[in-house]
Amino acid sequence: MKLRVSAQREAAIPMGDYNGAEYIGINEVPSPRANNSNKVSLLPLIFLIFYEVSGGPFGVEDTVQAAGPLFALLGFLIFPLIWSVPEALITAEMGTMFPENGGYVVWVSSALGPYWGFQQGWMKWLSGVIDNALYPVMFLDYLKSAIPALGGGLPRIVAVLALTVVLTYMNYRGLTIVGWAAVSLGILSMLPFVVMGLISIPKIRPERWLVADVHSIDWNLYLNTLFWNLNYWDSISTLAGEVRNPKKTLPKALFYAVLLVVLSYLFPLLIGTGAVPLERELWTDGYFSDIAKILGGVWLRFWLQGAAAVSNMGMFVAEMSSDSFQLLGMAERGMLPEFFAKRSRHGTPILGIIFSASGVLLLSWLSFQEIVAAENFLYCFGMILEFIAFVWLRIKYPNAPRPFKIPGGIIGAILLCVPPAILIGVVLAFSTIKIMIVSLAAVAIGLVLQPCIKLIERKRWLKFSTSSDLPDITAHGPLIR
Repeated sequence: MKLRVSAQREAAIPMGDYNGAEYIGINEVPSPRANNSNKVSLLPLIFLIFYEVSGGPFGVEDTVQAAGPLFALLGFLIFPLIWSVPEALITAEMGTMFPENGGYVVWVSSALGPYWGFQQGWMKWLSGVIDNALYPVMFLDYLKSAIPALGGGLPRIVAVLALTVVLTYMNYRGLTIVGWAAVSLGILSMLPFVVMGLISIPKIRPERWLVADVHSIDWNLYLNTLFWNLNYWDSISTLAGEVRNPKKTLPKALFYAVLLVVLSYLFPLLIGTGAVPLERELWTDGYFSDIAKILGGVWLRFWLQGAAAVSNMGMFVAEMSSDSFQLLGMAERGMLPEFFAKRSRHGTPILGIIFSASGVLLLSWLSFQEIVAAENFLYCFGMILEFIAFVWLRIKYPNAPRPFKIPGGIIGAILLCVPPAILIGVVLAFSTIKIMIVSLAAVAIGLVLQPCIKLIERKRWLKFSTSSDLPDITAHGPLIR
């Protein structure tokens, strides 16, 4: 049952003023998803995070072209410490504090109010859809060497459309299916790299890993590729309401996923840069398939191309799940019309899936580098709001229930956000003027869109409602029972 929740219902007693009332933590409110058997368990969740963030080394080739082997390897060693680990820790704390669909939208709304929560939702959803538009592009880039017709024209358009339809249907059938599909696809996509590693052992020359030329680094390409391959740890938070026992499962899954992602990048890079003579200009999207042919022959190349296709399928379905459930979570919070909260008989958000798939089709004509740069720019803005919300909730409500809490208190929370915040500034500074203009225009649309949606709600042109199963975030924390 849906009901309208007035602003007065829960604003009576702010957090900290007990007045004899009995409080329950926001994490203790049952999820609106009643059927626990359909929820995601630990192993599928690890691979969903893996595909939200990585999906394997397909797409890391540009780091070698941009900066050479040494800086590529160092980037995938150091960058996770500066960015991935802090983002995963914040996701674990906030995701267990607010274990519901909507994730980071709910965090920001709780800390900064519904206006900025909507902006967070708009920027992160758009960033996710832009990111998802990459995977049909990468899929076809890996296959076009074997099937040249997929390089452009009508065959490429038909292939993108067919791929999007098939994978969208998989999302429609249910998150449990998507989760276990992610496990299978993850294993299949990494197997050829294990074989390639064994074949390459006699050919490895460690001195090739040390090749570097600081003066020839393309910093824009290098940073954008690193950032794209190591972000989106927070995306899993929009599925928290679909996770079995999220207070324990989510932190564990994030920990194991960080290890899996870093290894899935470093191992293939060590093989490719150490076993094959360096030709930096060849290191671009799809080059791992050429390395496979050099090391093992045509059969290994075909196998790796198949693995790339499988990996892109996994990334597509994981990203679409996150994007669509985010819209469902926003509708359950009354930020979007009620029809976005409607579920199919498989428990999946119908309108969220349709909107996300439509965005992918509209953006799939862009080039790989343009897509990466645009989604990184929007993602950076969203992460700034997340860092502010994380620190502000620590300052204002230090005693709020946090099943997983990062140690260090308020000072520790601030210090944790400093390195990734600096990195965000660097990534934004290296953006091109074209990407800045397009991305800022997208941000401006969100600033105007939220007041328009509120006007539609006031005029009652569409129905908005808030789920009665969800705690009220306007009270910034514990509920009154």
